[in-house]
Amino acid sequence: MRLRMKGTPYKMRWRAKELSLALIILVCTTIFILTWDRSPTLTSTLPSKNQLQLSPEAAAKHKHSPKREETNVIESGSDSKLIAETNNVILRGNTSEQEEKSMEHQACDYRKGKWVIDDRRPLYSGHGCKQWLAPMWACRMMQRQDFAFEKLRWQPKDCEMEEFEGSKFLKRMKDKTLAFVGDSLGRQQFQSLMCMITAGKNSPDVLDVGKDYGLVIPPGGKRPNGWAYRFPSTNTTVLYYWSSTLCDLEPLNILNPQTEYAMHLDRPPAFLRDFLDRIDVLVLNSGHHWNRGKLKANKWIMYVGGEPNTNRRIADMGSAKNFTIHSTLKWLNSQLPKNPHLKAFYRSISPRHFVNGDWNSGGSCNNTIPMSIGKEVLQEESTDQSAANAVRGTRIALLDITALSQVRDEGHISRFSLTASPGVQDCLHWCLPGVPDTWNEILFALI
Repeated sequence: MRLRMKGTPYKMRWRAKELSLALIILVCTTIFILTWDRSPTLTSTLPSKNQLQLSPEAAAKHKHSPKREETNVIESGSDSKLIAETNNVILRGNTSEQEEKSMEHQACDYRKGKWVIDDRRPLYSGHGCKQWLAPMWACRMMQRQDFAFEKLRWQPKDCEMEEFEGSKFLKRMKDKTLAFVGDSLGRQQFQSLMCMITAGKNSPDVLDVGKDYGLVIPPGGKRPNGWAYRFPSTNTTVLYYWSSTLCDLEPLNILNPQTEYAMHLDRPPAFLRDFLDRIDVLVLNSGHHWNRGKLKANKWIMYVGGEPNTNRRIADMGSAKNFTIHSTLKWLNSQLPKNPHLKAFYRSISPRHFVNGDWNSGGSCNNTIPMSIGKEVLQEESTDQSAANAVRGTRIALLDITALSQVRDEGHISRFSLTASPGVQDCLHWCLPGVPDTWNEILFALI
């Protein structure tokens, strides 16, 4: 006799469906948990454990300052072209202990990391380094009151950066010459390094050797085109040469003080052609002088092939800049086999932080409180793509400082400038001590 159970097949099917649904939920939950642990994007939404320790005065000012919307992408008040180069900065939350422990086993990428508080900072005094530091960049000599920015140190993600010491630098650069060639940001990096080497102390034994490199005040000029100093103890020379566009400038009429200048986009600066064989470490930079106002004020006329430029493809500022940088770096790369001792770097652009206008239209950078503590800057490629493209395929290294500088909007001279007109702020140059010190720490680690 067969026992018939009505409805049993339906119940079995329903239970099978329940079991399948439970398995699907379990698998999805497991995948979500694994993704949460491993994904930088998800991790970035977690609250940071690190908090900036501020003085009572600074904390009070921070409390009443305008709130900012937290975001994983740094906003910039600079022009659209500069934003395109610098706004791809990714921030995420604090690093886990496991990640910290694995640092020593990974390759070091100095572009990635975070700003941390270090009470041993700054590396020199903004009051004391009067021998090398221009007063217009020494914010301790101005009316600024918030100096929390001086206590920040850059911590790379995958390694411990070598501690900078003046004696170690001089020993490493014994019988060698380091040259900065570029604009006023290059000059800031040069002055920063001189202060770092000497710890900001007066050093009467350092020799002025500018004449050896033709760095003298020209007839009718106010200052030389650069400076060069030698440390006799190790025969180490550090110099700076002003070349804001990294191309050759030639007066069209040497007898006329008001002459125009041929701006040879396809020629490197004469200084490099004349002294490259005497340089062991070279750091080039260019960027912010590529605008019509600068060219008009300096009476520079674009030349290519020894003639005024007629090629419309390189007539605009962006194209002219790229053409010039590629041309100069291509020439430099061709010289490296003849100068095997030379280490050459091209420094990426230093970001501006003008908000609500430019330097001449009411733009400002009034923040004085560091806002990037406990966050990591992450990027697989440089945020200055034009610089990265210029060095690609050459033996010239990229000194990539753009992303780590982009999150330091509080470090500029801002409204405290000694020479600013009413309503004009300096959101381009940096307070010293400050961010350019980190550029030199990375340079020191790379050489």
